[in-house]
Amino acid sequence: MEALTLRSESESQTILQGEQFAADLQHGDIVALEGELGAGKTEFVKGICRFFAVEDLVTSPTFTIINQYDGITPDGTPVKIYHVDLYRIDSPADLAEVGFDDMVFAHDAIKLIEWPEKAAHLMPQKRWTVAINTDETNDDVRSIVITPPQIPDRV
Repeated sequence: MEALTLRSESESQTILQGEQFAADLQHGDIVALEGELGAGKTEFVKGICRFFAVEDLVTSPTFTIINQYDGITPDGTPVKIYHVDLYRIDSPADLAEVGFDDMVFAHDAIKLIEWPEKAAHLMPQKRWTVAINTDETNDDVRSIVITPPQIPDRV
């Protein structure tokens, strides 16, 4: 599967695109969400959570670092969703303090990680990447590039 580029012209469209993308996610998947402040990463996450019928209010975990949501797959299987915002993380010790290394390898949950570059040394190669960028000429327009997990060749 190749990278897919989408165009969003509103918050509601970004949410809808997140919801549509979520149909491809499975337990254990990691989604690295890239983009500047205000790019729409949390709006995309809201769509993912809507697909999984999360009842809680989905908010940015900028200050809590990790929000956990309970959802359900279309076939009725419960699923945990961790929404992680590493923006305020400054060191590997900070990551350890919030339990990031245990959480990122949890096979029973979907992990949605904003600012993944802050934990580059812990991020598995097998992950989805969603890059959200604001259009230079129109602040309402976003390009959303979805790259599927790359499975490294075995030697």
